[in-house]
Amino acid sequence: MGTYRMAQPVNEPVLSYVPGSSERKKLEAALTDLKSKQIEVPLVIDGKEIRTDKKVKITAPHDHNLLLGYAYHGGKKETELAIESAMRAHKTWAAMPRHHRAAIFLKAADLLAGPYRYIVNAATMLAHSKNAYQAEIDAVCELVDFFRFNAYYMQVIADIQPINPDPLIWNRLDYRPLEGFVYAVAPFNFVSINGNLPTAPAMWGNVAVWKPASSVLYTSHFLMKILIEAGLPAGVINFVTGKSSEISEVVFNNENLAGIHFTGSTPVFQGMWKTIGTNIAKYKSYPRIVGETGGKDFIFVHNSAVPAQVATAITRGAFEYQGQKCSAASRTYAPKSLWSQIKEIVLKQISEIKMGDPCDFGNFMNAVIDKSAYDSIKAYVDFAKTAPDAKIIAGGNCDDSKGYFIDATLIETTNPKFKTMEEEIFGPVMTVYVYDDADFDKTLKLCDETSSYALTGAVFATDRHIIQVVEGVLRNAAGNFYINDKPTGAVVGQQPFGGARASGTNDKAGALHNMIRWTSPRAIKENLLPPTDFKYPFMG
Repeated sequence: MGTYRMAQPVNEPVLSYVPGSSERKKLEAALTDLKSKQIEVPLVIDGKEIRTDKKVKITAPHDHNLLLGYAYHGGKKETELAIESAMRAHKTWAAMPRHHRAAIFLKAADLLAGPYRYIVNAATMLAHSKNAYQAEIDAVCELVDFFRFNAYYMQVIADIQPINPDPLIWNRLDYRPLEGFVYAVAPFNFVSINGNLPTAPAMWGNVAVWKPASSVLYTSHFLMKILIEAGLPAGVINFVTGKSSEISEVVFNNENLAGIHFTGSTPVFQGMWKTIGTNIAKYKSYPRIVGETGGKDFIFVHNSAVPAQVATAITRGAFEYQGQKCSAASRTYAPKSLWSQIKEIVLKQISEIKMGDPCDFGNFMNAVIDKSAYDSIKAYVDFAKTAPDAKIIAGGNCDDSKGYFIDATLIETTNPKFKTMEEEIFGPVMTVYVYDDADFDKTLKLCDETSSYALTGAVFATDRHIIQVVEGVLRNAAGNFYINDKPTGAVVGQQPFGGARASGTNDKAGALHNMIRWTSPRAIKENLLPPTDFKYPFMG
Protein backbone atom coordinates (compact mmCIF):
# COMPACT_ATOMS: atom_id res chain seq x y z
CA MET A 1 0.00 0.00 0.00
CA GLY A 2 2.88 2.37 -0.69
CA THR A 3 3.73 4.28 2.47
CA TYR A 4 0.47 3.15 4.08
CA ARG A 5 1.35 -0.02 5.97
CA MET A 6 -0.83 -2.29 8.07
CA ALA A 7 0.43 -4.71 10.68
CA GLN A 8 -0.48 -8.38 10.48
CA PRO A 9 -3.98 -8.71 11.98
CA VAL A 10 -4.96 -10.86 14.92
CA ASN A 11 -8.07 -13.01 14.89
CA GLU A 12 -11.30 -11.45 16.10
CA PRO A 13 -11.99 -12.75 19.65
CA VAL A 14 -14.92 -15.17 19.93
CA LEU A 15 -17.46 -14.11 22.52
CA SER A 16 -18.76 -16.83 24.83
CA TYR A 17 -22.42 -15.77 25.36
CA VAL A 18 -22.45 -17.39 28.80
CA PRO A 19 -25.61 -16.81 30.85
CA GLY A 20 -25.69 -13.35 32.39
CA SER A 21 -23.01 -11.90 30.08
CA SER A 22 -23.56 -8.54 28.41
CA GLU A 23 -23.16 -10.08 24.95
CA ARG A 24 -25.84 -12.66 25.77
CA LYS A 25 -28.31 -9.91 26.69
CA LYS A 26 -27.52 -7.92 23.53
CA LEU A 27 -27.93 -10.99 21.34
CA GLU A 28 -31.24 -11.90 22.98
CA ALA A 29 -32.46 -8.34 22.39
CA ALA A 30 -31.45 -8.55 18.71
CA LEU A 31 -33.27 -11.87 18.35
CA THR A 32 -36.42 -10.40 19.87
CA ASP A 33 -36.22 -7.40 17.56
CA LEU A 34 -35.73 -9.39 14.33
CA LYS A 35 -38.47 -11.86 15.23
CA SER A 36 -40.91 -9.01 15.78
CA LYS A 37 -40.74 -7.72 12.21
CA GLN A 38 -40.37 -8.77 8.62
CA ILE A 39 -37.74 -7.23 6.35
CA GLU A 40 -37.63 -6.92 2.60
CA VAL A 41 -34.59 -8.15 0.66
CA PRO A 42 -34.27 -6.40 -2.69
CA LEU A 43 -31.62 -6.90 -5.33
CA VAL A 44 -28.91 -4.24 -5.25
CA ILE A 45 -27.62 -3.21 -8.68
CA ASP A 46 -25.53 -0.10 -9.27
CA GLY A 47 -26.11 0.79 -5.64
CA LYS A 48 -29.89 0.90 -6.11
CA GLU A 49 -32.46 -1.40 -4.56
CA ILE A 50 -34.53 -3.28 -7.13
CA ARG A 51 -37.85 -4.98 -6.41
CA THR A 52 -39.37 -7.31 -8.97
CA ASP A 53 -42.77 -8.96 -9.29
CA LYS A 54 -41.28 -12.20 -7.92
CA LYS A 55 -41.66 -11.91 -4.16
CA VAL A 56 -41.00 -14.98 -1.96
CA LYS A 57 -41.35 -15.64 1.75
CA ILE A 58 -38.35 -16.12 4.03
CA THR A 59 -39.09 -18.45 6.93
CA ALA A 60 -36.90 -19.97 9.62
CA PRO A 61 -35.68 -23.54 9.00
CA HIS A 62 -36.57 -24.53 12.58
CA ASP A 63 -40.03 -22.95 12.52
CA HIS A 64 -42.13 -22.91 9.36
CA ASN A 65 -44.45 -20.35 10.96
CA LEU A 66 -41.74 -17.82 11.77
CA LEU A 67 -41.89 -15.35 8.89
CA LEU A 68 -38.64 -13.37 8.71
CA GLY A 69 -39.47 -11.35 5.63
CA TYR A 70 -39.63 -11.39 1.87
CA ALA A 71 -37.04 -11.54 -0.89
CA TYR A 72 -37.35 -10.34 -4.45
CA HIS A 73 -36.03 -12.64 -7.15
CA GLY A 74 -34.51 -11.40 -10.37
CA GLY A 75 -33.65 -13.12 -13.62
CA LYS A 76 -31.90 -12.57 -16.95
CA LYS A 77 -32.80 -8.88 -17.20
CA GLU A 78 -31.45 -8.04 -13.74
CA THR A 79 -28.29 -10.09 -14.36
CA GLU A 80 -27.59 -8.15 -17.53
CA LEU A 81 -28.07 -4.91 -15.62
CA ALA A 82 -25.69 -6.15 -12.90
CA ILE A 83 -22.97 -6.96 -15.43
CA GLU A 84 -23.40 -3.59 -17.15
CA SER A 85 -23.18 -1.83 -13.79
CA ALA A 86 -20.07 -3.76 -12.82
CA MET A 87 -18.31 -2.98 -16.08
CA ARG A 88 -19.12 0.73 -15.72
CA ALA A 89 -17.63 0.73 -12.22
CA HIS A 90 -14.54 -1.23 -13.25
CA LYS A 91 -12.30 1.57 -14.51
CA THR A 92 -12.78 3.94 -11.57
CA TRP A 93 -12.61 1.17 -8.97
CA ALA A 94 -9.46 -0.36 -10.50
CA ALA A 95 -7.81 3.07 -10.51
CA MET A 96 -8.51 3.69 -6.82
CA PRO A 97 -5.28 3.31 -4.78
CA ARG A 98 -5.06 -0.04 -3.06
CA HIS A 99 -5.03 1.37 0.47
CA HIS A 100 -8.26 3.26 -0.18
CA ARG A 101 -9.97 0.08 -1.40
CA ALA A 102 -8.67 -1.85 1.59
CA ALA A 103 -9.94 0.84 3.96
CA ILE A 104 -13.53 0.15 2.88
CA PHE A 105 -13.31 -3.51 3.88
CA LEU A 106 -11.40 -2.74 7.07
CA LYS A 107 -14.25 -0.42 7.99
CA ALA A 108 -16.73 -3.17 7.11
CA ALA A 109 -14.85 -5.44 9.53
CA ASP A 110 -15.17 -2.85 12.29
CA LEU A 111 -18.87 -2.35 11.59
CA LEU A 112 -19.47 -6.10 11.71
CA ALA A 113 -17.43 -6.60 14.87
CA GLY A 114 -19.09 -3.59 16.48
CA PRO A 115 -22.57 -2.17 15.86
CA TYR A 116 -23.74 -4.97 13.55
CA ARG A 117 -22.39 -7.87 15.59
CA TYR A 118 -25.59 -8.88 17.37
CA ILE A 119 -27.87 -8.10 14.43
CA VAL A 120 -25.89 -10.34 12.07
CA ASN A 121 -25.51 -13.06 14.69
CA ALA A 122 -29.24 -13.02 15.40
CA ALA A 123 -30.04 -13.06 11.67
CA THR A 124 -27.75 -16.06 11.22
CA MET A 125 -29.38 -17.93 14.09
CA LEU A 126 -32.85 -17.30 12.67
CA ALA A 127 -32.24 -17.76 8.94
CA HIS A 128 -29.53 -20.46 9.03
CA SER A 129 -30.69 -22.18 12.22
CA LYS A 130 -27.29 -21.91 13.88
CA ASN A 131 -26.77 -21.83 17.61
CA ALA A 132 -25.20 -18.72 19.14
CA TYR A 133 -21.66 -20.11 19.18
CA GLN A 134 -21.77 -21.36 15.59
CA ALA A 135 -23.18 -18.01 14.47
CA GLU A 136 -20.51 -16.06 16.35
CA ILE A 137 -17.55 -17.94 14.91
CA ASP A 138 -19.00 -17.85 11.40
CA ALA A 139 -21.02 -14.73 10.71
CA VAL A 140 -18.88 -12.37 12.77
CA CYS A 141 -15.41 -13.62 13.66
CA GLU A 142 -14.50 -15.47 10.46
CA LEU A 143 -15.89 -12.78 8.16
CA VAL A 144 -14.14 -10.04 10.14
CA ASP A 145 -10.95 -12.09 9.79
CA PHE A 146 -11.51 -12.48 6.04
CA PHE A 147 -11.77 -8.71 5.61
CA ARG A 148 -8.72 -7.91 7.72
CA PHE A 149 -6.41 -10.74 6.67
CA ASN A 150 -7.26 -10.42 2.97
CA ALA A 151 -6.31 -6.73 3.07
CA TYR A 152 -3.04 -7.70 4.76
CA TYR A 153 -2.28 -10.49 2.28
CA MET A 154 -2.93 -8.09 -0.59
CA GLN A 155 -0.20 -5.89 0.86
CA VAL A 156 2.15 -8.87 1.22
CA ILE A 157 1.61 -9.84 -2.42
CA ALA A 158 2.13 -6.27 -3.62
CA ASP A 159 5.48 -6.28 -1.81
CA ILE A 160 6.68 -9.17 -3.97
CA GLN A 161 8.80 -7.31 -6.50
CA PRO A 162 11.53 -8.33 -8.97
CA ILE A 163 15.23 -7.73 -8.35
CA ASN A 164 17.04 -4.67 -9.66
CA PRO A 165 20.74 -5.62 -10.05
CA ASP A 166 21.43 -2.87 -12.57
CA PRO A 167 21.12 0.63 -11.04
CA LEU A 168 20.12 1.99 -14.44
CA ILE A 169 17.22 -0.46 -14.82
CA TRP A 170 14.09 -0.29 -12.67
CA ASN A 171 12.04 -3.49 -12.67
CA ARG A 172 8.69 -3.61 -10.96
CA LEU A 173 5.39 -5.49 -10.90
CA ASP A 174 2.07 -3.76 -11.31
CA TYR A 175 -0.68 -5.84 -9.68
CA ARG A 176 -3.77 -5.22 -11.80
CA PRO A 177 -7.31 -6.49 -11.33
CA LEU A 178 -8.68 -8.96 -13.85
CA GLU A 179 -10.05 -7.45 -17.05
CA GLY A 180 -13.76 -8.06 -16.60
CA PHE A 181 -16.08 -9.11 -13.77
CA VAL A 182 -16.01 -11.93 -11.24
CA TYR A 183 -19.06 -14.15 -10.70
CA ALA A 184 -19.29 -14.92 -6.96
CA VAL A 185 -21.60 -17.85 -6.20
CA ALA A 186 -22.11 -18.47 -2.49
CA PRO A 187 -23.52 -21.42 -0.47
CA PHE A 188 -26.11 -21.45 2.30
CA ASN A 189 -24.02 -22.75 5.16
CA PHE A 190 -21.50 -20.02 5.99
CA VAL A 191 -22.21 -16.31 6.17
CA SER A 192 -18.44 -15.77 6.20
CA ILE A 193 -17.94 -17.58 2.90
CA ASN A 194 -20.89 -15.71 1.43
CA GLY A 195 -19.26 -12.42 2.39
CA ASN A 196 -15.77 -13.44 1.30
CA LEU A 197 -16.54 -14.65 -2.21
CA PRO A 198 -17.33 -11.24 -3.77
CA THR A 199 -15.13 -9.12 -1.50
CA ALA A 200 -11.79 -10.94 -1.83
CA PRO A 201 -11.64 -10.19 -5.60
CA ALA A 202 -13.06 -6.69 -5.04
CA MET A 203 -10.17 -5.72 -2.80
CA TRP A 204 -7.84 -6.05 -5.78
CA GLY A 205 -9.98 -3.69 -7.84
CA ASN A 206 -12.20 -6.31 -9.42
CA VAL A 207 -15.95 -5.90 -9.79
CA ALA A 208 -18.41 -8.66 -8.99
CA VAL A 209 -21.82 -10.12 -9.67
CA TRP A 210 -22.75 -11.76 -6.36
CA LYS A 211 -25.28 -14.61 -6.34
CA PRO A 212 -25.89 -16.07 -2.85
CA ALA A 213 -27.92 -19.24 -2.28
CA SER A 214 -31.64 -18.45 -2.29
CA SER A 215 -32.05 -19.93 1.20
CA VAL A 216 -29.83 -17.30 2.84
CA LEU A 217 -30.81 -14.01 1.24
CA TYR A 218 -31.81 -12.76 4.69
CA THR A 219 -28.25 -12.58 6.03
CA SER A 220 -26.90 -11.54 2.61
CA HIS A 221 -29.07 -8.44 2.88
CA PHE A 222 -27.33 -7.37 6.08
CA LEU A 223 -23.89 -7.96 4.57
CA MET A 224 -24.78 -5.74 1.61
CA LYS A 225 -25.94 -3.03 4.01
CA ILE A 226 -22.63 -3.18 5.87
CA LEU A 227 -20.58 -2.91 2.67
CA ILE A 228 -22.57 0.09 1.48
CA GLU A 229 -22.26 1.77 4.87
CA ALA A 230 -18.51 1.10 4.77
CA GLY A 231 -18.30 3.16 1.57
CA LEU A 232 -18.35 0.56 -1.22
CA PRO A 233 -18.99 2.46 -4.48
CA ALA A 234 -22.08 1.66 -6.52
CA GLY A 235 -21.62 -1.12 -9.06
CA VAL A 236 -18.51 -2.70 -7.53
CA ILE A 237 -20.50 -5.57 -6.03
CA ASN A 238 -23.96 -6.17 -7.48
CA PHE A 239 -26.28 -8.37 -5.42
CA VAL A 240 -28.48 -10.55 -7.65
CA THR A 241 -31.03 -13.17 -6.66
CA GLY A 242 -33.17 -15.72 -8.44
CA LYS A 243 -32.93 -18.98 -10.31
CA SER A 244 -29.30 -20.03 -10.65
CA SER A 245 -29.68 -21.43 -14.17
CA GLU A 246 -31.15 -18.14 -15.50
CA ILE A 247 -28.47 -16.00 -13.90
CA SER A 248 -25.62 -18.30 -14.90
CA GLU A 249 -26.78 -18.49 -18.51
CA VAL A 250 -26.33 -14.74 -18.85
CA VAL A 251 -23.02 -14.71 -16.97
CA PHE A 252 -21.36 -17.54 -18.90
CA ASN A 253 -22.28 -16.06 -22.25
CA ASN A 254 -20.82 -12.64 -21.48
CA GLU A 255 -17.45 -11.85 -23.04
CA ASN A 256 -16.36 -9.93 -19.94
CA LEU A 257 -16.46 -12.92 -17.57
CA ALA A 258 -13.03 -12.83 -15.90
CA GLY A 259 -13.40 -15.18 -12.98
CA ILE A 260 -15.53 -17.54 -10.88
CA HIS A 261 -15.34 -17.53 -7.09
CA PHE A 262 -17.49 -20.45 -6.02
CA THR A 263 -18.40 -22.53 -3.01
CA GLY A 264 -21.03 -25.23 -3.40
CA SER A 265 -21.61 -28.68 -4.80
CA THR A 266 -19.13 -30.58 -6.95
CA PRO A 267 -21.60 -31.29 -9.81
CA VAL A 268 -22.51 -27.59 -10.09
CA PHE A 269 -18.86 -26.54 -10.12
CA GLN A 270 -17.97 -29.16 -12.70
CA GLY A 271 -20.88 -27.94 -14.83
CA MET A 272 -19.57 -24.38 -14.60
CA TRP A 273 -16.09 -25.49 -15.62
CA LYS A 274 -17.48 -27.41 -18.58
CA THR A 275 -19.57 -24.43 -19.72
CA ILE A 276 -16.58 -22.09 -19.48
CA GLY A 277 -14.56 -24.55 -21.54
CA THR A 278 -17.25 -24.71 -24.20
CA ASN A 279 -17.46 -20.91 -24.31
CA ILE A 280 -13.76 -20.21 -23.96
CA ALA A 281 -13.40 -18.51 -27.35
CA LYS A 282 -16.07 -15.96 -26.37
CA TYR A 283 -14.13 -14.45 -23.52
CA LYS A 284 -11.67 -11.58 -23.65
CA SER A 285 -9.39 -13.52 -21.31
CA TYR A 286 -9.15 -16.95 -19.73
CA PRO A 287 -11.42 -16.80 -16.67
CA ARG A 288 -9.87 -17.59 -13.30
CA ILE A 289 -11.75 -20.55 -11.82
CA VAL A 290 -11.57 -20.78 -8.03
CA GLY A 291 -13.86 -23.19 -6.24
CA GLU A 292 -14.33 -25.10 -3.01
CA THR A 293 -16.84 -27.92 -3.32
CA GLY A 294 -17.68 -31.04 -1.36
CA GLY A 295 -16.08 -33.28 1.20
CA LYS A 296 -16.32 -36.75 2.66
CA ASP A 297 -14.22 -36.02 5.68
CA PHE A 298 -12.68 -38.73 7.79
CA ILE A 299 -11.47 -39.53 11.27
CA PHE A 300 -8.89 -42.30 11.28
CA VAL A 301 -8.30 -43.87 14.68
CA HIS A 302 -5.27 -45.91 15.75
CA ASN A 303 -5.36 -48.21 18.75
CA SER A 304 -3.02 -45.87 20.63
CA ALA A 305 -5.68 -43.12 20.60
CA VAL A 306 -7.53 -41.85 23.69
CA PRO A 307 -11.19 -42.98 23.39
CA ALA A 308 -12.73 -39.90 25.05
CA GLN A 309 -10.84 -37.60 22.67
CA VAL A 310 -12.01 -39.55 19.63
CA ALA A 311 -15.61 -39.62 20.85
CA THR A 312 -15.72 -35.86 21.36
CA ALA A 313 -14.21 -35.27 17.93
CA ILE A 314 -16.93 -37.47 16.40
CA THR A 315 -19.74 -35.69 18.24
CA ARG A 316 -18.52 -32.18 17.59
CA GLY A 317 -17.09 -32.86 14.14
CA ALA A 318 -20.15 -34.65 12.79
CA PHE A 319 -23.09 -32.97 14.50
CA GLU A 320 -22.23 -29.28 15.02
CA TYR A 321 -24.43 -27.18 12.74
CA GLN A 322 -26.23 -30.40 11.86
CA GLY A 323 -23.24 -31.61 9.82
CA GLN A 324 -23.89 -28.91 7.22
CA LYS A 325 -20.24 -28.09 6.74
CA CYS A 326 -18.11 -29.24 3.84
CA SER A 327 -15.51 -30.05 6.51
CA ALA A 328 -17.86 -31.99 8.81
CA ALA A 329 -16.68 -35.43 9.88
CA SER A 330 -18.70 -38.02 8.00
CA ARG A 331 -16.79 -41.32 8.16
CA THR A 332 -14.71 -42.88 10.92
CA TYR A 333 -12.31 -45.81 10.81
CA ALA A 334 -12.05 -47.26 14.32
CA PRO A 335 -9.94 -50.21 15.55
CA LYS A 336 -11.87 -53.11 17.03
CA SER A 337 -9.83 -52.95 20.24
CA LEU A 338 -11.06 -49.41 21.01
CA TRP A 339 -14.46 -49.18 19.37
CA SER A 340 -16.55 -50.41 22.30
CA GLN A 341 -15.04 -47.71 24.55
CA ILE A 342 -15.41 -44.99 21.93
CA LYS A 343 -18.96 -46.07 21.13
CA GLU A 344 -20.05 -45.98 24.75
CA ILE A 345 -18.87 -42.38 25.13
CA VAL A 346 -20.31 -41.22 21.79
CA LEU A 347 -23.69 -42.76 22.56
CA LYS A 348 -23.73 -41.04 25.94
CA GLN A 349 -22.85 -37.70 24.35
CA ILE A 350 -25.51 -38.10 21.65
CA SER A 351 -28.10 -38.90 24.32
CA GLU A 352 -27.28 -35.56 25.95
CA ILE A 353 -27.62 -33.51 22.77
CA LYS A 354 -30.59 -31.16 22.80
CA MET A 355 -32.09 -30.13 19.49
CA GLY A 356 -34.55 -27.39 18.64
CA ASP A 357 -34.91 -23.64 18.21
CA PRO A 358 -31.53 -21.80 18.23
CA CYS A 359 -33.11 -19.11 20.41
CA ASP A 360 -33.05 -21.73 23.17
CA PHE A 361 -29.37 -21.52 24.13
CA GLY A 362 -29.44 -24.99 25.62
CA ASN A 363 -29.75 -26.58 22.18
CA PHE A 364 -26.58 -27.99 20.64
CA MET A 365 -28.30 -28.85 17.35
CA ASN A 366 -30.95 -27.06 15.34
CA ALA A 367 -32.66 -27.61 11.97
CA VAL A 368 -31.21 -28.36 8.56
CA ILE A 369 -31.54 -25.53 6.07
CA ASP A 370 -34.56 -26.42 3.90
CA LYS A 371 -36.86 -29.13 2.55
CA SER A 372 -34.49 -30.16 -0.22
CA ALA A 373 -31.70 -30.79 2.27
CA TYR A 374 -34.09 -32.53 4.67
CA ASP A 375 -35.35 -34.91 1.99
CA SER A 376 -31.85 -35.71 0.76
CA ILE A 377 -30.47 -36.47 4.23
CA LYS A 378 -33.56 -38.45 5.22
CA ALA A 379 -33.11 -40.66 2.13
CA TYR A 380 -29.65 -41.68 3.37
CA VAL A 381 -30.97 -42.39 6.86
CA ASP A 382 -33.85 -44.47 5.45
CA PHE A 383 -31.40 -46.39 3.26
CA ALA A 384 -29.30 -47.29 6.29
CA LYS A 385 -32.36 -48.49 8.20
CA THR A 386 -32.95 -51.34 5.75
CA ALA A 387 -29.37 -52.12 4.67
CA PRO A 388 -28.15 -55.61 5.61
CA ASP A 389 -24.54 -54.49 6.14
CA ALA A 390 -25.21 -51.51 8.42
CA LYS A 391 -27.21 -50.57 11.49
CA ILE A 392 -28.22 -47.29 13.05
CA ILE A 393 -27.05 -47.32 16.66
CA ALA A 394 -28.16 -43.77 17.54
CA GLY A 395 -30.65 -41.31 16.09
CA GLY A 396 -32.32 -42.02 12.78
CA ASN A 397 -35.40 -39.91 13.50
CA CYS A 398 -36.53 -37.19 11.09
CA ASP A 399 -39.39 -34.75 11.65
CA ASP A 400 -40.38 -31.81 9.46
CA SER A 401 -43.75 -31.03 11.03
CA LYS A 402 -42.50 -27.84 12.76
CA GLY A 403 -39.03 -27.40 11.27
CA TYR A 404 -36.52 -29.50 9.36
CA PHE A 405 -35.16 -31.58 12.22
CA ILE A 406 -32.95 -34.65 11.86
CA ASP A 407 -31.43 -36.41 14.85
CA ALA A 408 -27.70 -36.89 15.30
CA THR A 409 -27.41 -40.26 13.59
CA LEU A 410 -24.63 -42.80 14.13
CA ILE A 411 -24.33 -45.74 11.73
CA GLU A 412 -22.11 -48.75 12.19
CA THR A 413 -21.19 -50.73 9.08
CA THR A 414 -19.24 -53.85 8.21
CA ASN A 415 -18.76 -52.60 4.66
CA PRO A 416 -16.00 -49.97 4.18
CA LYS A 417 -17.60 -49.11 0.82
CA PHE A 418 -21.07 -48.64 2.28
CA LYS A 419 -23.05 -45.84 0.62
CA THR A 420 -22.80 -43.48 3.59
CA MET A 421 -19.04 -44.10 3.78
CA GLU A 422 -18.57 -42.92 0.21
CA GLU A 423 -21.14 -40.25 -0.65
CA GLU A 424 -21.39 -36.72 0.69
CA ILE A 425 -24.53 -36.35 2.84
CA PHE A 426 -24.19 -32.82 4.25
CA GLY A 427 -26.19 -33.66 7.32
CA PRO A 428 -25.84 -35.00 10.88
CA VAL A 429 -24.93 -38.55 9.86
CA MET A 430 -21.70 -40.29 10.89
CA THR A 431 -20.81 -43.78 9.67
CA VAL A 432 -18.21 -45.91 11.46
CA TYR A 433 -16.33 -48.81 9.94
CA VAL A 434 -14.69 -51.02 12.57
CA TYR A 435 -11.47 -52.63 11.37
CA ASP A 436 -9.31 -55.39 12.79
CA ASP A 437 -6.23 -53.91 14.43
CA ALA A 438 -4.05 -56.15 12.29
CA ASP A 439 -5.54 -54.54 9.17
CA PHE A 440 -4.27 -51.06 10.00
CA ASP A 441 -2.23 -50.60 6.80
CA LYS A 442 -4.95 -52.06 4.61
CA THR A 443 -7.60 -49.82 6.18
CA LEU A 444 -5.40 -46.75 5.86
CA LYS A 445 -5.21 -47.41 2.13
CA LEU A 446 -9.01 -47.82 2.05
CA CYS A 447 -9.40 -44.43 3.69
CA ASP A 448 -7.31 -42.82 0.98
CA GLU A 449 -9.10 -44.54 -1.90
CA THR A 450 -12.74 -44.63 -0.74
CA SER A 451 -13.76 -41.07 -1.59
CA SER A 452 -13.21 -38.82 -4.59
CA TYR A 453 -13.03 -35.89 -2.18
CA ALA A 454 -9.95 -34.59 -0.40
CA LEU A 455 -11.02 -31.75 1.85
CA THR A 456 -10.42 -32.50 5.54
CA GLY A 457 -9.39 -35.44 7.66
CA ALA A 458 -8.02 -36.31 11.07
CA VAL A 459 -5.87 -38.94 12.73
CA PHE A 460 -6.11 -39.87 16.40
CA ALA A 461 -3.09 -41.60 17.90
CA THR A 462 -0.54 -41.14 20.66
CA ASP A 463 2.11 -43.23 18.87
CA ARG A 464 4.21 -40.60 17.06
CA HIS A 465 5.50 -43.04 14.48
CA ILE A 466 1.91 -43.91 13.55
CA ILE A 467 1.04 -40.23 13.22
CA GLN A 468 3.97 -39.85 10.83
CA VAL A 469 2.86 -42.88 8.81
CA VAL A 470 -0.78 -41.74 8.55
CA GLU A 471 0.27 -38.21 7.66
CA GLY A 472 2.36 -39.61 4.81
CA VAL A 473 -0.09 -42.17 3.42
CA LEU A 474 -2.98 -39.71 3.54
CA ARG A 475 -0.94 -36.76 2.24
CA ASN A 476 -3.24 -36.23 -0.74
CA ALA A 477 -6.47 -37.27 1.00
CA ALA A 478 -7.07 -33.91 2.69
CA GLY A 479 -6.16 -30.29 2.07
CA ASN A 480 -6.65 -29.64 5.79
CA PHE A 481 -5.27 -32.40 8.00
CA TYR A 482 -5.76 -32.55 11.76
CA ILE A 483 -3.77 -34.47 14.34
CA ASN A 484 -5.75 -35.38 17.45
CA ASP A 485 -8.46 -32.85 16.66
CA LYS A 486 -11.80 -32.83 14.85
CA PRO A 487 -11.43 -32.18 11.10
CA THR A 488 -13.45 -28.97 11.09
CA GLY A 489 -13.23 -25.42 12.40
CA ALA A 490 -10.39 -23.89 10.35
CA VAL A 491 -9.43 -20.38 11.43
CA VAL A 492 -8.40 -17.63 8.99
CA GLY A 493 -4.66 -16.96 9.22
CA GLN A 494 -4.09 -20.20 11.14
CA GLN A 495 -5.36 -23.06 8.97
CA PRO A 496 -5.78 -21.86 5.33
CA PHE A 497 -8.81 -23.78 4.09
CA GLY A 498 -9.34 -25.80 0.93
CA GLY A 499 -9.03 -29.25 -0.56
CA ALA A 500 -8.09 -30.93 -3.81
CA ARG A 501 -9.36 -33.87 -5.89
CA ALA A 502 -13.13 -33.40 -6.20
CA SER A 503 -13.12 -30.93 -3.30
CA GLY A 504 -11.99 -27.95 -5.35
CA THR A 505 -9.05 -25.97 -6.61
CA ASN A 506 -7.43 -25.72 -3.15
CA ASP A 507 -6.79 -22.00 -3.38
CA LYS A 508 -7.03 -21.65 0.40
CA ALA A 509 -9.68 -19.13 1.39
CA GLY A 510 -8.45 -16.46 3.77
CA ALA A 511 -4.84 -16.85 2.70
CA LEU A 512 -2.31 -15.37 0.29
CA HIS A 513 -2.94 -18.29 -2.08
CA ASN A 514 -6.52 -17.18 -2.72
CA MET A 515 -5.79 -13.46 -2.95
CA ILE A 516 -3.10 -13.92 -5.57
CA ARG A 517 -5.68 -15.47 -7.90
CA TRP A 518 -7.53 -12.16 -8.22
CA THR A 519 -4.72 -10.10 -9.66
CA SER A 520 -3.07 -10.12 -13.08
CA PRO A 521 0.52 -8.87 -12.68
CA ARG A 522 2.15 -6.66 -15.27
CA ALA A 523 5.95 -6.66 -15.41
CA ILE A 524 7.41 -3.22 -16.09
CA LYS A 525 11.00 -2.52 -17.07
CA GLU A 526 12.13 1.11 -17.10
CA ASN A 527 15.49 2.04 -18.55
CA LEU A 528 16.73 5.12 -16.71
CA LEU A 529 19.56 5.73 -19.18
CA PRO A 530 18.58 4.30 -22.58
CA PRO A 531 21.44 3.46 -24.99
CA THR A 532 22.07 5.70 -27.97
CA ASP A 533 24.23 3.30 -30.01
CA PHE A 534 22.96 0.00 -31.38
CA LYS A 535 26.40 -1.69 -31.23
CA TYR A 536 27.31 -4.17 -28.47
CA PRO A 537 30.79 -4.35 -26.87
CA PHE A 538 31.58 -7.74 -28.46
CA MET A 539 31.45 -6.05 -31.83
CA GLY A 540 34.74 -4.40 -30.92
